Amino acid sequence: MQALVNTLENCGYEVHCVSNKSEAFELSKTFIKSGMSVGLGGSVSVGQIGLLDYLVNKKDINLQNQYEAGITMEENAQRRRQGLISDIFVTGTNALTLDGKLVNADGSGNRVAAFCYGPKRVLVIVGKNKIVKDVEAGFKRVMEVAAVKNIDRMNSKAIEMGKEPRHNLDNIANKFSWVKADEKNRIILILVDEELGY
Repeated sequence: MQALVNTLENCGYEVHCVSNKSEAFELSKTFIKSGMSVGLGGSVSVGQIGLLDYLVNKKDINLQNQYEAGITMEENAQRRRQGLISDIFVTGTNALTLDGKLVNADGSGNRVAAFCYGPKRVLVIVGKNKIVKDVEAGFKRVMEVAAVKNIDRMNSKAIEMGKEPRHNLDNIANKFSWVKADEKNRIILILVDEELGY
């Protein structure tokens, strides 16, 4: 693990290792300061550690929550755009390679965009199941694991909300990115020694 941490730090990332979801949650909270604007990328991992609920209920931040019930599609899109100029963008990743690359796919593109440029900082929750050998394995994981599970999750949510399930492999992974390095400490990685998300 130390070799991976060294590699990630050499890529410019700020890296923290924790044992479990509870530690990840407590550490994550320290990066969210009063008065901050906070963007969100779709992430099961962020929800699983309790961070999404925490952010939604934290009244002293400006959360760009595109998932809020009852908002229009125009408001949803506006919040996604505002998230890209936030103080901190909170998300997960589809894959993290042993040589330090962050591999992601997205339907709308706000999450992959945030990894590349925009938010002042990006906080990434990474379960151990996301660690793969290389970029090729990362993209394989995106299409064969993450995309498939997210299609089921998002279509089930649509049905639950009385909407038509519309997600499939042709529209859930429209935009891709892989990041091999970034300006020092802009991207914060919290590596969790548990399986999280898809």
